[in-house]
Amino acid sequence: MNPPPVGSAATPPPKSIDPAHLDYLPTAPKWTPPIGLIGAGNITKRHLQAYRELGLEVVGIANRSLEKAEALRDAFYPDATVYGHPKALLEREDIKVVDIALPPGPRVAAIEAAIKAGKHVLSQKPFAEDLDTARRLCDLADEAGVTMAVNQNGRWAPHYRWAIEVVRRGLLGSVSSADFAFQWDHTWTVDTPFNEIHHLLLYDFGIHWFDFVNVFAGDRELKNVHASVQRTDYQKAKPPFLAHAMIDFEGFQARIAYNAHVKHGTRDSFSICGEHGVIRSHGEHSREHNSTTLTTGDGTVKAELSGSWDTTGFQGTMTELLNAVAENREPENSARQNLRSLDLCFRAVQSAS
Repeated sequence: MNPPPVGSAATPPPKSIDPAHLDYLPTAPKWTPPIGLIGAGNITKRHLQAYRELGLEVVGIANRSLEKAEALRDAFYPDATVYGHPKALLEREDIKVVDIALPPGPRVAAIEAAIKAGKHVLSQKPFAEDLDTARRLCDLADEAGVTMAVNQNGRWAPHYRWAIEVVRRGLLGSVSSADFAFQWDHTWTVDTPFNEIHHLLLYDFGIHWFDFVNVFAGDRELKNVHASVQRTDYQKAKPPFLAHAMIDFEGFQARIAYNAHVKHGTRDSFSICGEHGVIRSHGEHSREHNSTTLTTGDGTVKAELSGSWDTTGFQGTMTELLNAVAENREPENSARQNLRSLDLCFRAVQSAS
């Protein structure tokens, strides 16, 4: 699937589409093969909860800490088999799809091994630490005849998915700008390996928002990326907890602003402005937006949304991969499509450096 169309400048909004009733939830999976999970970090609890609610079957969990893998198994899929190394899991012929949820360092080797084993892959984001490696993995998957997708679960978070559908259906017309502002508490990373990632905000976390920018920009030509990071006066974390990025495309601008050391009064908001109106959304954090609206010449429509960044988001990424394989097409969240988002991310990191 190509990036969503940004609309043409002189086209009136379609009158037959009711923005209050857009279909924003993930579609049901058309193929439900046995799935293997590689990794057992905290985020995998949300993966497995989402899959279980969707009725998907996870039959194997691999992690170097058997204790963590066993805890996941016992909590979500008691009949799954636990492995201390991915190799044994990848040797199982019944496992057709693997969810790779490892940290950036060991992630690439696991993706390579899964592709060579003939498995379809859903990789945690960002799926590579440089563009050359990312392109090589895309080529490797193509050569092996397997499908590789990236877990950009934010695309299926209800408030973002609704905004994407509004744009795709032409209700906003030509999109001219996107603004994202996020103030939250990311200090939980201080005693974790994430504390060693200098560009934690722009790279590991920010890839979600660079992906959103890529979606709303569509196929416009990229002109310029500028980014900056700073430390707060009071932070204990090693990575700078203040960051912003400004991105110019032909006829479109995007601005991203982060403060990751806000413990009280947290807020996440975005505005998508276009020819026919504005989409606005805000909430206390990215997992819950209590107000998402579209304002046009016809008035303001508030979206009544269900689902969450975690459960619905992770269901969307996996379902899109499964349905793409079943329908013999490229998934919307394919690794190849994700190269554009990675490019934005790496340009921002380079600018901030």
